[in-house]
Parts: sequence; C-alpha cells; structure tokens
Amino acid sequence: MPKRQGKMFSGSRIEFEKKTVARMIGFYCKKQHQKDGGLCPECAPLLEYSHKRLDKCIYQNDKPTCSKCPIHCYKPDRRQQIRAVMRYSQPRMLLRRPDLVILHAIEGLFNKFSKKYKRKNPPPQA
Repeated sequence: MPKRQGKMFSGSRIEFEKKTVARMIGFYCKKQHQKDGGLCPECAPLLEYSHKRLDKCIYQNDKPTCSKCPIHCYKPDRRQQIRAVMRYSQPRMLLRRPDLVILHAIEGLFNKFSKKYKRKNPPPQA
C-alpha cells in the first residue's frame, strides 16, 4: 500500500493516483462498453490524458484529491469524461477495492483541513 511522503503516504503519491485512476477507468470501460482485455478507443486516450495531467501536477507528492484541488488541469471535455468515470466507479469500487476507496476518502478528509491548497499560493513549478 503506497504511503504519502511526510504525511499519509511514503513513496509516490502520483503513482498511487495513476494506479487508482487506471483501475477506475478499466472498471468503467469493462462495465459500460463491455470491453474485456483492454480499454476501448474512447477510454484509452482518457487514461493516457489523465496520466499526463498527473505527471504535470504542480503539487506532485503533496497533491490533494482532484475534487479538492484549486487548479483544474483537465480540459472541460476530459473533465466531463473523468467525472462520469468516477461517478460510476467510486461506489462500485467500494466492493472491489475498498482499500483504494478508503485511502482516497481519508486523503480527502486530510486535505479538507489543510490550509496549504489555496489558489493564491500554488507551489513553484520545477
């Protein structure tokens, strides 16, 4: 189980987010598009896009959950797609991967009380 550096996880928070979003998109694609053994032509680019956005996240290992982030880095059409994926996958993931859902919820609560994520003072880009 990944752990945040200096907080809840040690290791790469970004890698944990990539695995989580890959599982969510895979689950969504399998159930909505009846695609076994890989992602459909609609979901594969979404996964690639989400990984690129995570790689470019200015917060890196101090990244809040996307819903709590003051910077929305997804383009509107992709944001709508990922919202649909999350809206479908999150409740169902509780049965399949409760560890990921619980960690995501705890992280969201942890960040809720942090004053660090304000739009006025994003961390400097590397």
